[in-house]
Amino acid sequence: MERLWWFELPAHVFRRGELWRALRAALIALPVAVLSLAGNLVLFVLTVVSLVLIPLPFIGFTLFPVVTTVTRGVMGVHRRMASWVGVDIPRPYRPVPPNTPFGTLRRFRFAMKDPAVWLDFAWLIPGAISGFVLGLLALVPTVYGLEGVLHIPLVVYGLTGSWGYGVVWPFDNWFEAWTSVPQGALLLTIGLTTAPFLMWVHMKFASFFLSPTGNSALKERVQVLTDTRAETVDAQAAELRRIERDLHDGAQAQLVSLSMNIGLAEELIRRDPEAAIKLLEEARESSGTALNELRHLVRGIHPPVLAERGLEGAVRALALAVPATVTVDVELRGRLEAPVESAAYFAVAEVLANIAKHSNARTAWVHMRHDDGLLTIGVGDDGDGGADPTGGTGLRGIERRLAAFDGTMMVSSPPGGPTVVTMELPCTLSSPKTSPSSETA
Repeated sequence: MERLWWFELPAHVFRRGELWRALRAALIALPVAVLSLAGNLVLFVLTVVSLVLIPLPFIGFTLFPVVTTVTRGVMGVHRRMASWVGVDIPRPYRPVPPNTPFGTLRRFRFAMKDPAVWLDFAWLIPGAISGFVLGLLALVPTVYGLEGVLHIPLVVYGLTGSWGYGVVWPFDNWFEAWTSVPQGALLLTIGLTTAPFLMWVHMKFASFFLSPTGNSALKERVQVLTDTRAETVDAQAAELRRIERDLHDGAQAQLVSLSMNIGLAEELIRRDPEAAIKLLEEARESSGTALNELRHLVRGIHPPVLAERGLEGAVRALALAVPATVTVDVELRGRLEAPVESAAYFAVAEVLANIAKHSNARTAWVHMRHDDGLLTIGVGDDGDGGADPTGGTGLRGIERRLAAFDGTMMVSSPPGGPTVVTMELPCTLSSPKTSPSSETA
């Protein structure tokens, strides 16, 4: 069971890290209260009006999609504030189809058929009540307690001679006025202790409406699998075309040349032995070239070093070919399944190739860890930065390769560096090893 840290002793609130979390929860209580009451009520009225106006030509089916889009934006603000108190609310919305501008019947039908639109609408009134009430309960004790701690009642009493605070109202003397300080400290402690919990309760309530339903989550998963399957099929088709092209332009051409030279040598062996010997020498060179072409082709399909030494050894071999100094840190307590191992290898190879070609880096690093069924690979360098996954086919190809295994890739590459590419692949291990290893190539 997750530990609810705000239920511990009040003194715990005033620790540095916990104090900031409590203050953040108290600070968002005001925008939560205002946005929930004013924003939700306005959006509720606009949604009802847009629904009533649907029978009117053009106005109804134009206004309703606009209102739902605005509602979606406001709900996005709620989701961001929910993340500040530890509640994750995923976006359940379907992607807007292309070429569906506002004012078209197609855009209106899309808005009407999206279940998330109606869940947003269902949340508006309950959210207004929950956000306003819980927001005030989180905000008022904190603000009122802060007033007492800052000696504001003492100052006002000294200036006017008539004031009060908390349970003492009005003040009859300075002793009663000074009671505002301990009262304020108590209220501030109560406010900072309860504010995170109250905001957490509100956001959990919001997630009941604003999170994807089981049906929509299943449809989204099916769509992801459909897209990744299509990309995998396209990638495999492109790989087959590459193999065919390399065979046709490389090994096949060398083997044809070899066959022709041997045939000519057979004709010349009796009447011109020297010419036949030269042709046989050329045939031998052609056979060697064809063999090298085939070896290069095999390395592009499944490198022998990967089969012989596993992912760790293969990555270390890749690191040796990079001009920069590459530190390889690996913690794999077994071998991966062959398809996953191959995908991880070629992903690392592509990133290291980009480092060698574009980064001007002096040092780079590769970190690999497997924990709880997830392989995490981090590849970074101290180069120029500015890597963009949308700017070329290399990083995009890595995304497609990893997506076939439900893997993900994240790129952090600000101008000036450093560049860090983080890849994650769900997988299992077999053939346990005894210890991790780290080495600089």
